[in-house]
Amino acid sequence: MKQLTDFFNFTFHIGQDISVSVKAIFVIIIVILVTSRLLKILSKLATRKLPKDDKIKFEMLFSYGSWVVYLIILLITFDSIGINVTAVFAASAALLIGVGLALQTLIQDIISGVFIIVDQSVHVGDIIEIDNKIGRVEEIKLRTTRAVTLNNRVIIIPNHIFLTSSLYNWTQNGKETKDTVTVGVAYGSNVELVETLLLQSVENHPDILSEPAPRVLFMDFGDSALIFRVAFTVRESFLGEGPRSDVRFKIEKLFREHQISIPFPQRDLHVVTALGLEKSNTKK
Repeated sequence: MKQLTDFFNFTFHIGQDISVSVKAIFVIIIVILVTSRLLKILSKLATRKLPKDDKIKFEMLFSYGSWVVYLIILLITFDSIGINVTAVFAASAALLIGVGLALQTLIQDIISGVFIIVDQSVHVGDIIEIDNKIGRVEEIKLRTTRAVTLNNRVIIIPNHIFLTSSLYNWTQNGKETKDTVTVGVAYGSNVELVETLLLQSVENHPDILSEPAPRVLFMDFGDSALIFRVAFTVRESFLGEGPRSDVRFKIEKLFREHQISIPFPQRDLHVVTALGLEKSNTKK
């Protein structure tokens, strides 16, 4: 028994002002375990009647706050078992400053993650575009957000980027997305026929909605062509280039069948001979 008592009373000396006994270490471990258990029980009680989406958000926010609770409990425990907390901070001041600078981006990511959940700018399942990258959000974590691109590649986005870059949320107003295909036709073409063919190009496509109805816009008189644009609504924005490609194939086929030509840029070149140069060539 005396050996066990001596073991628990054995003290580690860290510097001149800090000393920690084995008993204190066990107390700290027990406090951490008890705190962790209590936080889990509190989280379950607080989320038992919440909807699934709100439950996920609350649990994420609760996990952020748990770190603060752990820190406060540890400081109180240190002080109650006789560890000089002031001495601990004084001894590790330089280290804490270095760690703080090193973890600056990490802290930004964590705070940004809290803002993302609080202001609900991004949800799991949203299709976002950031830094010219498009992906569907699969998971929002403490530090990063994971998204999957159109090519089934995973993008790991540090959360602070959402606060420092422009974010386009394609699904903020729903999954449907307005899209367009632009084409030029030769001058002299039957514009009413062009309008009819462009509307036919988007009919009966499985990914293009009939309501709101597609429409054709006469955009401009170009240098080499009359510019038209067919506007339509895609049922899901994450379908990407597929519907636009299908519409272009259909337009080319319909135009070929009805002899509507798609011109390419042309330039007329006029060669003007200088008068002096022409006389010189004549004398020779």
